[in-house]
Amino acid sequence: MQIENFKIFADLVETKSFSKAAKLNGITQSAVSQQARAMERQFKALLVDRSQKQFQLTREGQRVYESSKEVLHAYEMLLSELQEMKKVVSGMIRISTIYSIGLHELPPYIKRFLHDFPSVNVRVEYRRSNLVYEDVLHNSVDFGLVAFPSRVRQIDIIPFREDHLVVICHPQHAFGKRTEVAISELAGQKFIGFDPDIPTRKAVDQIFRENHLQIEPVMEFDNIETVKRAVEIDHGIAIVPQATVTQEAKQGTLSIVRFKGREFTRPLAILHRKGRVLTPAMRKFIETLGLDLPEARDA
Repeated sequence: MQIENFKIFADLVETKSFSKAAKLNGITQSAVSQQARAMERQFKALLVDRSQKQFQLTREGQRVYESSKEVLHAYEMLLSELQEMKKVVSGMIRISTIYSIGLHELPPYIKRFLHDFPSVNVRVEYRRSNLVYEDVLHNSVDFGLVAFPSRVRQIDIIPFREDHLVVICHPQHAFGKRTEVAISELAGQKFIGFDPDIPTRKAVDQIFRENHLQIEPVMEFDNIETVKRAVEIDHGIAIVPQATVTQEAKQGTLSIVRFKGREFTRPLAILHRKGRVLTPAMRKFIETLGLDLPEARDA
């Protein structure tokens, strides 16, 4: 039995899906099913209870899963230690991130990292916030980057930085020549928002509730770029992280207006699966971001 067998079985258990486990390992769904049956033959025990509608392990299957995780952890530790002994920083780092962080916060750090460690490849995937958590939980990525991080039992949260939330509008808008606006002045304005399930939208809705504002968006989008485009053609105003609109402000296509006498921020964080071994490349990436390693932070 090879290490891949344990990984496929662990992925199957954690995703509770033959198709998702297949995607994670670059094989067919049929191959995952064959691997599970091969393990059952190997251990002479039923591992998956196929009489249930939902995916469920037998008692023996649960024990094999626990041992699979131990084997995989020991293997990852060995690989990491061997790389450290050789002073090697190479391999691939996989990142799942929401659009606003991936497009506007992350690039300078990745540029610096790749300059310092050219033997490492970095792959960035842009996802909705809920899917970033799923990617991290399923070990399909090494790190996730989100705003307004939520506590999840199997995920370590490493605080990254904080964005300032600002109002943006078309330069010819009534707010366009101003540097500040009272939050009460947003009442009656056409407002462009993120989709209701996006954390930044939830935070903005909370700001409105706390200030007793009844504001219903005239448009809703799932990413920052589309929100900005709608504001640029003067369909309304929006509240967005300041870091995401610096370029448009320089070009004069958008105006940035701060809140008068108030400051609203958006916390950003790195997500990492608890217990996941950090390779030398992953450690160096965290250091490039100017953050503490999870082990040091938990001590």
